Amino acid sequence: MTGQRIGYKRVSTVEQNTARQLDGVPVDKTFEDKRSGKDRDRPQLQAALDFCRDGDTLVVHSMDRLARNLADLLALVKGLTSRGVAVHFVKEDLTFKHDEKNRMSNLMLALLGAVAEFEREMMLERQREGIAIAKAAGKYKGRKKSLSAEQVKELRKRIKSGKDTKADLAEEFGISRETLYQYCPV
Repeated sequence: MTGQRIGYKRVSTVEQNTARQLDGVPVDKTFEDKRSGKDRDRPQLQAALDFCRDGDTLVVHSMDRLARNLADLLALVKGLTSRGVAVHFVKEDLTFKHDEKNRMSNLMLALLGAVAEFEREMMLERQREGIAIAKAAGKYKGRKKSLSAEQVKELRKRIKSGKDTKADLAEEFGISRETLYQYCPV
């Protein structure tokens, strides 16, 4: 490959750090998401996919950083390689190219992708079980509220006045419009 090496990093939450991903791996440009890999709805992933050109290589720390389910992983790799973009997974030391007929690499992609998907399902199951146990013990109170009672009162007052748009209020209060509608159903 003679094109650029495009790095893609992903962690699931804004509190997590991507520093260890692609550390010491040479790349020309890097895209980074701080979102779950449960689906492909990630702005920087889309930007990276749009940026990649024929001859480029998308470099990802590991398969589970690109996708957490097998269908998405296979679709992303197939979509990129069909455009002439190679996909290299550093941790697994596997590279996929369109012209390559390496059946063993394709098998490894499917197997390791299935393991990543299984791992995510098991993690979610353990999380659900832990929450159920904590709720039964009266220790789980749920997620902290986004707004205080005073802020909710102010928000409702401002919505009633009609002077501000809901989008503007959501931005001002630092919440999504969905959260705004949960506090103030129409």
